[in-house]
Amino acid sequence: MYELLKTEGRARRGRFTTPHGVVETPVFMNVGTVAAIKGAVSTEDLERIGTQVELSNTYHLHVRPGDKIIKQMGGLHKFMSWNKPILTDSGGFQVFSLAGIRKIKEEGVTFRSHIDGHKIFMGPEESMQIQSNLASTIAMAFDECPPALAERKYVEASVARTTRWLERCIKEMKRLNSLDDTINKEQMLFGINQGAIYEDIRIEHAKRLAEYDLPGYAIGGLAVGETHEEMYRILDAVVPVLPQNKPIYLMGVGTPANILEAVERGVDFFDCVYPTRNGRHAHVYTNHGKINLMNAKYETDSSPIEEGCGCPTCQRYSRGYIRHLLKAKEMLGMRLCVLHNLYF
Repeated sequence: MYELLKTEGRARRGRFTTPHGVVETPVFMNVGTVAAIKGAVSTEDLERIGTQVELSNTYHLHVRPGDKIIKQMGGLHKFMSWNKPILTDSGGFQVFSLAGIRKIKEEGVTFRSHIDGHKIFMGPEESMQIQSNLASTIAMAFDECPPALAERKYVEASVARTTRWLERCIKEMKRLNSLDDTINKEQMLFGINQGAIYEDIRIEHAKRLAEYDLPGYAIGGLAVGETHEEMYRILDAVVPVLPQNKPIYLMGVGTPANILEAVERGVDFFDCVYPTRNGRHAHVYTNHGKINLMNAKYETDSSPIEEGCGCPTCQRYSRGYIRHLLKAKEMLGMRLCVLHNLYF
């Protein structure tokens, strides 16, 4: 599944084979939370800018339009007209961050929808069932993401529960992949390492996860309040412990600087909403850092956002024109910024 092609220090280049195509790593996955990239970006656009993997959100798609509807439509690939790999997160992070009042039990979590307030229960089995209905290429195990500064005793209990939940996810996915009406019978499961900022808990959990011999492994619970230095310290401790013959995914981390630091430490997969969020607010990436196109100094700037950039935006449009679109609140301005950031 994962072929290591080259290493330089801890950094590595690899090739991950999936039922929906080959992924060249390191790779940044573009986030389409509700099966669409924010900023009026289509799947055709994603193909043009060389996107390899799209990421969608289990919780949001379960709430709207509903995973059963997407299954009736033939799964996410047909639903959004995308034939390359799709990764769905388990919904755990949203349950523990976005959703209303929640109760955590061994069975799972009861919470309220952020849309209409109705009660929803989600546990490992439910998360796997929803992701099976979505028919994504890669499904993430259901986990709890404890706050970065949570007390040690709580984190220890949380990580132990996350491990037990993983065992239930593995069992349920095996069952689902054997059913006649399952769309993607080769769905892959990634386990998630947790442990907040406690190195020893993280390391022990990584060793435990490695015993399950999964197709890939993720590091979750970072970029949730800790410093960059703390995040890099955790990566230095955890990445070498995870299986080196499998892809390693750092969840929710995606500034250009963070990605470079993590690649140097041996991480292969990344995702983050920053490129689209920044683009929608006129912040675009360049080799000299992030710039704000709303700044008056770009009003008559005829150069592209980044000289030599191969994205559709930089190939055709100037900073001054894009600034005009943004000032006029034309959607094209936002779209061009998002396209550039995703390509960059």
